[in-house]
Amino acid sequence: MSFLTDRERIINFLLSLREPVDVYEIQRVAAPDLRPSDIYEELEHVAKTLKRRGLKLVVVPARCRQCGYEFRDRERLKKPSKCPRCRSERIDPPKFYIEH
Repeated sequence: MSFLTDRERIINFLLSLREPVDVYEIQRVAAPDLRPSDIYEELEHVAKTLKRRGLKLVVVPARCRQCGYEFRDRERLKKPSKCPRCRSERIDPPKFYIEH
């Protein structure tokens, strides 16, 4: 019987996907014992692990539901709290997938 770490479960889940997912889907399927904030933190480490393996964690930027603003040049993986253009807090979280 093999036991995987949270990070390994997240990587395996992302590798099995055909389309990007947000942290809530990752939490539901691969890491139900982690909070979304913990998953964002794990994803930062996942990106480093994947880079060593010659893979890349791709981030589909978060979007404002109100005006459509895309948070393209964002360093942090976490979902932004407010839109800088319209000040709306209705933000779709970023989505993630692994590029081979």
